[in-house]
Amino acid sequence: MVKRAAGKPSKVILRRIFDEITVECDRFLAPIRVRQLTVKRLVDRLGASSLDALWVTLGQRSFPAYTAGVDARHYEKLCPGGVSDIIAKAEKASGHVVDLLGSGSIELGAEIDWHKDYKSGFSWPPAYIRSIEYNNPERPSDVKFPWEVSRMQWLIPVGQAYLLTGDERYALKARDVLTSWIDNNLCAYSVNWACTMEVALRIFSWTWFFHVFHQSRAWNEVNFQAIFLTALYLHGDFTERHLERSDINGNHYTADAAGLVFAGLFFGSGEGPARWQNLGWQILSDELPRQVYPDGVDFEASVPYHRLVLELFTLPALLRQGNGDDVPGSYRERLLAMAKFTASYSRPDGTVPLWGDADDARVLPFGSQPINDHRYLLGWLGKALGSDGLLEFFSGSLSEVYWLLGPEMVTSLPQRQRAEKQPPSIFFPDGGFCVMQNGLDHVFIDCGPVGLGGRGGHGHNDCLSFEACLDGVPLISDCGAYLYTASYNERNSFRSTAYHNTPQVDKEEINRFIRPDYLWNLHDDARPEVKSFKADSMVDLFVGTHSGYQRLSFPVKPLRTVTLVHHQHMLIIHDTFEGEGEHLIEIPYHTVPGLAICRIESNVLRLQAGDKQFQMIWDGDEEWQVEVDDWRVSPSYGVVCDSKRITFRRAGSLSPLLVCIAPEQFSPMESLRSAIEHWEKASGQRW
Repeated sequence: MVKRAAGKPSKVILRRIFDEITVECDRFLAPIRVRQLTVKRLVDRLGASSLDALWVTLGQRSFPAYTAGVDARHYEKLCPGGVSDIIAKAEKASGHVVDLLGSGSIELGAEIDWHKDYKSGFSWPPAYIRSIEYNNPERPSDVKFPWEVSRMQWLIPVGQAYLLTGDERYALKARDVLTSWIDNNLCAYSVNWACTMEVALRIFSWTWFFHVFHQSRAWNEVNFQAIFLTALYLHGDFTERHLERSDINGNHYTADAAGLVFAGLFFGSGEGPARWQNLGWQILSDELPRQVYPDGVDFEASVPYHRLVLELFTLPALLRQGNGDDVPGSYRERLLAMAKFTASYSRPDGTVPLWGDADDARVLPFGSQPINDHRYLLGWLGKALGSDGLLEFFSGSLSEVYWLLGPEMVTSLPQRQRAEKQPPSIFFPDGGFCVMQNGLDHVFIDCGPVGLGGRGGHGHNDCLSFEACLDGVPLISDCGAYLYTASYNERNSFRSTAYHNTPQVDKEEINRFIRPDYLWNLHDDARPEVKSFKADSMVDLFVGTHSGYQRLSFPVKPLRTVTLVHHQHMLIIHDTFEGEGEHLIEIPYHTVPGLAICRIESNVLRLQAGDKQFQMIWDGDEEWQVEVDDWRVSPSYGVVCDSKRITFRRAGSLSPLLVCIAPEQFSPMESLRSAIEHWEKASGQRW
């Protein structure tokens, strides 16, 4: 720890020392604060005359999602099958049946063990947060499971079912689950307090539950009202005292700040809530331009975390707006830039690249769409922030947008399977991402910095890697992330160079790992450089490189050119290498699960996707060998699917390789000749 602190600014070190002292003092002070927060003291702190008056006042406050009664027939018209889907999920949740983080359907039991990883069976005993060891490579437990259960997002369909039906048993179920959690998770003394982000995310779900159920008979019980409000107040107090700050902050600090804004504006009055919401908003205002590049790309270099961070920055802004507080234009513009990046990386079928880490994290997940469908963000922000430009790209399900905006605003969003317009091919110069697309083809290329300002964070060793859909068919995929602390080996494998579609030299990592247990850190070895990006109606061209292999005794610099020929749905990848000496070069192409591959000629593979056939053709010297082997792709956290990996391998002097992927419309020789002609014309070089 001393070594890691060396070189950090004195201000950062002093702040860390102060935070450490605060956390250690809470071993003794947290139980005292719990005992002292009586109902009378809470009511007095919030300036109310009684608990009943406080309850009524809180119920009148604004919330940035729809929490009034829902006309089931109108909802069904906008979201066909939506009512039965919500009721089915609500019944499962009422029976404590969950499916989280790749667990499959799991029964939590009549009495939920809030400290248990139900996937492995391991439970963390109640203890002070500093005494809990939740990262242990010798134990295959996953602390994310009890954390996810305790976020209670799986209980949201119970609230939605109540708004659809008015059935009091749903309100009673929510009350009983919340009571169970409060009884079994003393403030600061369980694994579910060990990460402040988890505390902050509960603030979001709990405040939503309040606005949904506060007028129900089941919640009109004085003892429950008292324990619920005191527990929620302690969440705000704990979050303020245990902010996850560092010299470079990421989504955890953002979540903490967003939770403070929600807790502060939920309670509204009193010294504590006023301080929380002011502090939280100040942090968000400071962090948004630090964490999100001017081009709208989140600096953690992960598509799923981009979605999470966009939600975290947006919901507090809308809550402030609903309370009549100011949201600066610069803040709104950065949110819109983030949404425009979402519009570009989202494919017409609703899928997104599996880029960087993914743990299925959401803030308030209301919709029925698949976890990797981010298109609701365009409709939500387009309406909430008044951007007609975003609405032009919106498509897909209306369910998420309905619960965020309500029936009146969502009615003007036509339900359609495809957007009226597709975003153009575009280069995001700060984030380093390039997107080539035309409605049927979508190619996503990474040539950006390692995540979290050079620390690693949720970014992977994926510089110059890409994903590709051609003629409406997904073909080349990133491998995803799979697991975090549940397996150090799997965690490090899925973020390694070999698990990405980018050249690897001498089995070395693009950015070196620091230690096997540094699961969110990498050395900042690779300096990316986009040399060229051109896009027109005929051909898109990307040329990029990085310095990750310059540290080798015989340095090598890969140079990758990617060309998309729109009218032929043809993708051309040309790899060259600057350097001297002999090296082992491996260039993998990870294919989507279910893609069938067979070799039909010495330099031709057939890729079969349903009833569509594509061919992969390559041109290089005879030393290039190709191998097709079994591999794995993780489409979401905890889930892994069998797939195939095509690897081009050459040992010896450096030599170029050109690979063409296109629909099987012409003979391989014609396709290769066409690919070379298009590449030469686009790049201005001779093959």
